[in-house]
Amino acid sequence: MKMHKRQSGFTLVEIAIVLVIIGLLLGGILKGQEMITQARIKNVVNDLNGITAAYFSYQDRYKAIPGDDLAAPTRWAAAASFGAGGVAAGNGDGALQGAYNTAPTATTPAAPTTAGGEALIFWWQLRAAGFVPGPTLGQGAWSQPNNAVGGIVGVQNGAFTALGAMTGNVICTSNIPDKIAGAVDSQLDDQKSNAGSVRSVQVGGNPAATGTAATAYTETGDQQYLMCKSI
Repeated sequence: MKMHKRQSGFTLVEIAIVLVIIGLLLGGILKGQEMITQARIKNVVNDLNGITAAYFSYQDRYKAIPGDDLAAPTRWAAAASFGAGGVAAGNGDGALQGAYNTAPTATTPAAPTTAGGEALIFWWQLRAAGFVPGPTLGQGAWSQPNNAVGGIVGVQNGAFTALGAMTGNVICTSNIPDKIAGAVDSQLDDQKSNAGSVRSVQVGGNPAATGTAATAYTETGDQQYLMCKSI
């Protein structure tokens, strides 16, 4: 008697079920990625708005610009919480001296009239006043905070010194992915990278805020921006 072997395999129903499961998994992954992106957009926007609010709150309370405040050593004098000399003073000229990406040192920041001084003292004075969380003693007191995408948030006077330069004190945030950068500008300003109160250059890392702002945001998925916002 001849025996016939039945060929095993997936039925159309089984294949359809597998495809549905794969589709659901892919949809969940993409949705999760979009949620992460939206959360990062919100965090970057909150950073810029929160620091702006802290800046004006400090100015309203003490009649001075944080980082530029001459009276800080008297207000927060030598103590265990602030160190032997108290919180460092600014020079009172209204402009935040130094660059947003100045590297903090282990010792007290440089004098306000030298490169980097007030850009770091800014954070120390805001933390001493309680407007920004963080330590009030040691290198952490005058270090820039990190943003949600691995860059830093810092301050300086003016940005993008070439054509279309920004003037006055600005907040800069670095290493912003292209998809996030365009969305942040859209929420805070005019979505134009070379105009308005928010401007950007397409560059990764924590570079100097010099050169010319980009003419438009481009989204390729592998670009980063340095963004600066007028205070």
